[in-house]
Amino acid sequence: MGKLSNTAGEFKKFIMRGNVVDMAVGVVVGGAFGKIVTSLVNDMLMPWIGYFMGDANFTELAYEIKPAVAEVLNEAGEVVTAAKEAVLFRYGNFIQTIIDFLLVALCVFVFVKIIGGIRARAEAKAKAEEEAKKAAEAAAAAAAPKAPTQEELLAEIRDLLKAQK
Repeated sequence: MGKLSNTAGEFKKFIMRGNVVDMAVGVVVGGAFGKIVTSLVNDMLMPWIGYFMGDANFTELAYEIKPAVAEVLNEAGEVVTAAKEAVLFRYGNFIQTIIDFLLVALCVFVFVKIIGGIRARAEAKAKAEEEAKKAAEAAAAAAAPKAPTQEELLAEIRDLLKAQK
């Protein structure tokens, strides 16, 4: 029982770490973003690509390996040979999937570049503000009068005592 509770404690610690929670949020947001990008590709970009390629619908492109066979009946109406569908090599769907992937990857790339640019500008602004703050502190420190050291104060007291004698 002790080993089980120890494992449960470790699991709780693992789950409560920030990285795991961040990863879970990333997966959920990524799934939602994936749906948006897929809709962008399928509903907005692919119709234009199909239009400019002569109304081509890639998903329908296929090579017939074996033709379809129609159902054969005898004079009594009994099925002699059952109908068989054609065997197709559907390369068009594969092409469509590749195009979808490339467009989704392009959209994600652009999104990441935009977010990276925003983050870089924010970091540069924060760095400039920090450097300006340090420069102001250095200027203030340089402008402030220098306090005498302990040795200088003792020497001044000694000289004053000698002058009183």
